[in-house]
Amino acid sequence: MLLELLLASVLGFVIYWFISGDKEETLPLEDGWWGPGSRPAGLEDESIRPFKVETSDEEINDLHQRIDRIRLTPPLENSRFHYGFNSNYLKKILSYWRHEFDWKKQVEILNSYPHFKTKIEGLDIHFIHVKPPQVPPGRTPKPLLMVHGWPGSFFEFYKIIPLLTDPKSHGLSDEHIFEVICPSIPGYGFSQASSKKGFNSVSTARIFYKLMLRLGFQEFYIQGGDWGALVCTNMAQLVPSHVKGLHLNMALILRNHYTLTPLLGRRIGGLLGYTERDMELLYPFKEKVFYSLVRESGYMHIQATKPDTVGCALNDSPVGLAAYILEKFSTWTNSEFRDLEDGGLERKFSLQDLLTNIMIYWTTGSIVSSQRYYKENLGQGFMAHKHERLKVQVPTGFAAFPCELMHLPEKWVRTKYPQLVSYSYMPRGGHFAAFEEPELLARDICKFVGLVERQ
Repeated sequence: MLLELLLASVLGFVIYWFISGDKEETLPLEDGWWGPGSRPAGLEDESIRPFKVETSDEEINDLHQRIDRIRLTPPLENSRFHYGFNSNYLKKILSYWRHEFDWKKQVEILNSYPHFKTKIEGLDIHFIHVKPPQVPPGRTPKPLLMVHGWPGSFFEFYKIIPLLTDPKSHGLSDEHIFEVICPSIPGYGFSQASSKKGFNSVSTARIFYKLMLRLGFQEFYIQGGDWGALVCTNMAQLVPSHVKGLHLNMALILRNHYTLTPLLGRRIGGLLGYTERDMELLYPFKEKVFYSLVRESGYMHIQATKPDTVGCALNDSPVGLAAYILEKFSTWTNSEFRDLEDGGLERKFSLQDLLTNIMIYWTTGSIVSSQRYYKENLGQGFMAHKHERLKVQVPTGFAAFPCELMHLPEKWVRTKYPQLVSYSYMPRGGHFAAFEEPELLARDICKFVGLVERQ
């Protein structure tokens, strides 16, 4: 009898745990102050100021001197990228960076889109705001906020922006034309870092919501991967009436009883309704999911616990910073690239583009503050935040890129996003979707928006 009561209690707790999150529809909007000191008296300066990326000979000379003084450890024989970044290939990158890479030219490219800054909750928020060069008569461009993740930046979106703002000139349908806003997460690149503990994805979501209101948008679409996916999800949880649609190429699905079912074997997965494509991407489960996540998550444990320690080294050495970040652009683009001597980096990206992203971190000294974001969001453990227990009640689209760190079947995504109107198996691509496959992502965003507007 006692055992039966115990089992009933456990079952009741499990059922309550899974359904209790449905009781709350939104997150409280609240407010914050993340600048130094206390919030000053009076109204916050809401002006929007033009901004330009700048550099100097002194900055470039300092970089070159640091590269010239580098000490490298020879890799083990035939180790490829299994021990991390292969230092033999790193020598090629350093030679290009030191003698061919033109940072002044890349600054001009960065400034080819309009940049702005505005103060929100005590922080200078950087963003680019790109309007369509032309809009057909009687049409209105759709505002779209796109949010990057780590170790990326707003630069990830430079190739997808013209496909969204001027699709016809790039061979795409102009049924949907967008006005694109790409902010830098506070503590990343040109957005000011928080001076206080506790600045997490919900705080970011609230600030970006305020940014959209300040730009005059009451309703808008949002898109993100990596941290951007969480920030956009939080925006939909905070202000669902303002979010017309949420498009993701990654999601953090924790409250989901399906996620353990692949452990039961491929045959059970088939009985539970997983598609053949799901089975290909999930199995063998130990290798494609379990071992892969363990192998790729070491950085996360460091950054979620002691980000400032490793940050001291990365903020002092451009070569260390490059190796640490570029390794992610190898294995997160395709896990099989770790079997290659060059990590497959130049199969999907140019060294010029990769180093431009590195330079955004280096010149702003933002690697430590970007890593602290893991501490603020994950340092208290999984399911520690209210938003992790809430479903998202806005129209959602999901692009499942096959080389993402972990495949999420539609069944899993729908448990968190019940208003899922579009789920796409993408033909190729990995974690950095907008950077790697801009046309595929742009087409899927347009497909999703079309479905939302026809509802």
